[in-house]
Parts: sequence; C-alpha cells; structure tokens
Amino acid sequence: MTFSERLEEVRTGFERPFWVANLSEIFERLSYYAVFAALARYLHEALQFPTKEASGLSGVFGGAVWVMAIFGGALADRIGFRRALSLAYFILSCSYFLVSSIAAPWMAPLRSVLPLGTLVGIVLFLPALGVALVKPSVVGTTARASTENVRSIGYSIYYTLVNIGSFLGPLLAGWIHSRMRVENVFRLAAVSVFLMFIGVLIFFREPKRAGEQETTSLGQVARNLLTVLSNWKFVLFLLIFSGYWIVFWQQYLSLPIYIHDYVNADANTEMILIADPIIVITLTVAVNALTRKISSFRAVILGTLITAVGWLALAAHPAVWTAVAALMIVALGEITQSPRYYEYISRLAPPGQQGTYMGFAFLPIGIGSLIGGRFGGFLLHQFGEVQHQPERIWWAATAVGVLTALALWIYDKALMGATSVQQ
Repeated sequence: MTFSERLEEVRTGFERPFWVANLSEIFERLSYYAVFAALARYLHEALQFPTKEASGLSGVFGGAVWVMAIFGGALADRIGFRRALSLAYFILSCSYFLVSSIAAPWMAPLRSVLPLGTLVGIVLFLPALGVALVKPSVVGTTARASTENVRSIGYSIYYTLVNIGSFLGPLLAGWIHSRMRVENVFRLAAVSVFLMFIGVLIFFREPKRAGEQETTSLGQVARNLLTVLSNWKFVLFLLIFSGYWIVFWQQYLSLPIYIHDYVNADANTEMILIADPIIVITLTVAVNALTRKISSFRAVILGTLITAVGWLALAAHPAVWTAVAALMIVALGEITQSPRYYEYISRLAPPGQQGTYMGFAFLPIGIGSLIGGRFGGFLLHQFGEVQHQPERIWWAATAVGVLTALALWIYDKALMGATSVQQ
C-alpha cells in the first residue's frame, strides 16, 4: 500500500464522533492536569491548610478519579456516549468552578456548616464523577467510530492527544499563576471543559453499536470486583505495584510545596511539571523499542526502579534544575513500565477474563494517589517543618520505590511456577 493510499484510508476510516471525542480529550486532560499542578499550593497557600492536609486532599482528588473509572465504563455504556460525555463535561465545569470558589463569599454558608477540610474533600471528589465518564466514552467511541484497519492508529491518536493535554495543562497553569491569582487556574479548567460540553451537544452523534456484545451492568461490575478480589495473587500484585504510584505522584502532591517552601519561592512550579509529559511525548516510542526484548514483568520492575532513583537528583542537590532532571528520570521510568504493565496484566488474567482484569488495572494508580497524598504530607511535615531536613523527603520516596521494585522481584520469583503458565 502506498503512502497516499494509506493516508486516504486514515482520512476515510474515522467517523466524525471519533474526532469530536478525541479532540475534547485534549481539553479534559488540559483541565485535569492544570488543576492537579496547582492544587497542592492552592490548598496550602490560599486556603491555609497545613502541608499534611494539603497533600492528603490533593491525593483524594487524584485517587478518586481512577477508582471511579471502574464503574464509569458501565454507566457510559448504559446511557450512551453522547449523554455520558455531555454529562461529564457539565459536571467537570461545575466542579472546577466550585474548587475556585471555596473561599468566595457566596460559599460562606457552606463553610459555616461544614468543616473546611470536609467541604474541600467533597468538592474535590466531584470531578472524579466527570472524569470517570470521559475516559471510557472516548475510548469506546474510538472503537465504534473507526474501521478495523485504522483502529490501532485511532488508539495511537488518542494516546498522543492525552499527552498533549497533560503537557498543556501545567504549561497554561504556570502562565496564569505567574500573572494572576491561582483561583484563575481552576476557572480556566472550568471554561475549557464547559466549551467541550457545548461542543459535544452540537457536533457529537452517538456512534453505532454494530457487532458489540451486551453492555455490562453496574451489578456485573460489582460481581467482577468480587471475581478479581478472589484471585489473591492478582490482588497482591496490584497492592505491591501501588507503591510505584505512591512514588510517582509525589511530583504533584509534594514537589510544588517543596520547591516553593524550601528551594525557590519565586519558582514557577507548574512549569516545572511539564518536564514529565515532554519526555513521555518525545521518547515513548524509542524507549519501547529499546526495551522490547525485556520480559513484561522485568520491564515493570526496571521502570519502578528508574522512577525511584530519579528523585535522588533532587535529594542530592535541591534546585529547580535538579527538580526538572528528577522529573525527566521519573518519566523515563514511567514509559519503561507503563505499556508493559498492561501487557503483563492481559497475560496474567485467566482465559476469558482479560476484560475484567484490565478494567481493574487502574486501581494501583488511584490507591497510589490516595496513600501518596497522606505519605507526602507526612514527609513534608516531618522532614520539612519538624526536622528541617527537607531533602530527606526524596530519600524516603526513593526508598519506597526501591522496596516496591524489590517486592515485585520477590513476587515474581516466589510465584513464578504459578504464573508462568499464564505468561
């Protein structure tokens, strides 16, 4: 097939819903990562939360998204992708506006009734409801609105646009925060997803369901959860691997406060965070090519170890440039393990249950954020405010990552006989 023929195949292989859904994903990821990049400092500086609570609440925001995603797919299938996307973007626009308005006078009656921590926790949980509907809707639309011969390209387009959004979010958040009050970051996020709400209503049409199996009910999702929990080896693997995400998420949960309080108060912490998505966008294909001969599980262990030792750059010499260097190494670990992690789970799952197991592959990401928020807050308080040795934060994070890699290695060796048949 010539290049022109392939180009024509790509041009005609995607229906309009594919492009509407995937372009909207840029703005959803932009909003999400803009909020995540600014959230910890906003809670700590604008709302006066202690470091432990600021980091912990930020972890709730990141963790709830991935836990709720398990049920979002079933709901999106039930109500249809057009309704799911429009509902999701409406929820997100309202949620991000509420985040920006926590200290506003019109929220005073709520603040007088609820403790501020409880109010913030509720508000930060709301975006999870929206994001949980977006991801399965966009991925499902990609499957339905593309022909078989270009579907793999469609998923590549989806992954690329996701990473573009994760790059633009901190970039725009940094630009806004350097010129205006931090609340405007969340207002930008609200406007961004509200425009997508309008766009979906006008341009998106429900893609056809031809050839699909019966949709999964929420009750079936609950039964799937029990099925997964009954496989203790798989559950143990997910729990161990959650340690990776505890370490990884410190770039959003601890690093912004650490840089501002202990390195350079004038540093644009949101801009620093774009180092990770830049590496992911530019080097994913190259790293995957270099590691393709390594077994999937060993690639997961290697990626975990790389991410862990990345934080040592910042521990050895606290500075803005070493923070950027640390994030670049952390990102190399991410792209080393991430594709192979999903490959490993697909092989670990019993025959006929791959879909069920892949649906729960996101759990370590959510668990890592929920625990990582409290863990990061403890480190900031203990090593920064109590012991006045803030660089020890990153030694502790590295230790967790190294112990996670070691636990994964022991898991692999101890259970090799039981899992080798499935790999």
